[in-house]
Amino acid sequence: MGVDLKAVQALDLWRGAIVESVRRDAPDLSARQMALVLTVYLTPPPHTVRGLAATLNVSKPAITRALDRLTEFGLVKRKVDEQDRRSVLIQRTVKGSVFLREFGDIIVSAAVNSAEVKSSG
Repeated sequence: MGVDLKAVQALDLWRGAIVESVRRDAPDLSARQMALVLTVYLTPPPHTVRGLAATLNVSKPAITRALDRLTEFGLVKRKVDEQDRRSVLIQRTVKGSVFLREFGDIIVSAAVNSAEVKSSG
């Protein structure tokens, strides 16, 4: 499935999705927090601070700060690794799954609205 999308159209689609997410009563995530939560949910586990830092090419302290905030929002949780008690695993939550499903729906809706505007204009 190919998508014929110019950069400005992609940005407008992203803008539409972000504007709609701001209007809802949902956590307001930074780009780093969103990248982190998407990585945890869309890539296979297990996830650790070290692994997430390497994947995103971001420092471990920056990952830790983002995880602190995501944990406060209930979008991820930390759990001690039973195999290696020195390691902490980052896990998904039901609240995080719902948040991302709704955000995905927002993006789809923004794409549909953008296509409708494009076809009527």
